[in-house]
Amino acid sequence: MVSIRLSRHGTKKRPFYHIVVTHSRNQRDGRYLERIGFFDPLATLSDSSLRIDKERAGYWISKGAKVSERVATLMKHGSAS
Repeated sequence: MVSIRLSRHGTKKRPFYHIVVTHSRNQRDGRYLERIGFFDPLATLSDSSLRIDKERAGYWISKGAKVSERVATLMKHGSAS
């Protein structure tokens, strides 16, 4: 099964997440099919903290991809572009 979830990057105590489309059995930070955005929980107000390509996310969801709870929350409440 294909899922849309977060992949953690960044350094210790400075998280940065890529929003990726991957097979559900792959490791969290392992291989992915496509990167469709990012989420930076520590971004300042002047920086962009969230960006999601909604067109590509919609494409993958239409193909049967499951969205993780956290990504669904980000897509719902965030100002994704």
